[in-house]
Amino acid sequence: MVRPRSHHSSAAQFNTEKLNWLNNHYLKQTDNKLLADMVRPRLEARGIKVTDSPALSAVAGLYKERVATLNELADAAEVFYIDLHPDAAVLDAQLSAEAIPALRDLARQFATVAWDATAISAAIKETLGKHGLKMPKLAMPLRVILTGQTQAPSVDALTAIFPREMVLARIERQLLKKTV
Repeated sequence: MVRPRSHHSSAAQFNTEKLNWLNNHYLKQTDNKLLADMVRPRLEARGIKVTDSPALSAVAGLYKERVATLNELADAAEVFYIDLHPDAAVLDAQLSAEAIPALRDLARQFATVAWDATAISAAIKETLGKHGLKMPKLAMPLRVILTGQTQAPSVDALTAIFPREMVLARIERQLLKKTV
């Protein structure tokens, strides 16, 4: 006997969006050190030397909520280990004339504050108050200077993962370009 086909049946479909969602779910559950061990070879295959500072596991912990694949995690981690030169148009779109003196002051504070997200957040807030700016006016150019991107995790947590010297050097390099 042949059964009639239901009008509700359909062939299975490959759904990339669902696959990425599921993959992200598993990435979020994975230990940061294990993620770092899986991302390291991807970075090394790109010719990127992963150093101890920042710890790749800390970078993985910061970004694992925001990515769907290990390759996306490697893309996000790459900026911590390369000599980054942000796209001038992206930086110009974020770095207003009023943000430049605020970034100079922030860099001076960064030279001496405790290097953790709490102290960095306090320095950012103090600088915003001193210059009468809203958070995006300072956080957006800082994100672009540090990562080359406008979308990144919380700017204080992001900054704290970078070595202090790298943050100061990246800010200084961009501010020097603005004074020439």
